[in-house]
Amino acid sequence: MGEVTRDFIVSIAVIAAIFTIVYVILMTRYRERMALMEKGLSPKEFNNRQAALSATLRFGLLMIGFSVGIMLGNFVAEHFNVPRNGAFIAMTFLFGGIGLVISYILEKRQTNLK
Repeated sequence: MGEVTRDFIVSIAVIAAIFTIVYVILMTRYRERMALMEKGLSPKEFNNRQAALSATLRFGLLMIGFSVGIMLGNFVAEHFNVPRNGAFIAMTFLFGGIGLVISYILEKRQTNLK
């Protein structure tokens, strides 16, 4: 199998996997909402604007953590005798996790103020 063919098959598989995940998430949410509506719950209760704001904050802090982790992984790989792949993976997950912890603390503080 040629390199181009392999890359094409992998690309198609990744796109199909992403499409399938999004489809399953949307269909599950639709079925859940329909079941709740059958039980008499109002559709207005589905629009939770606060959750969208916290998800944006969480995603933003996660991406900041990933980028800081990549930069520090490069620094550690260059200046210390650490394998490059290990440094990138460790620092990316470490700072991504720190970003999620910070978002949790900020959300907790925000809900306690209300």
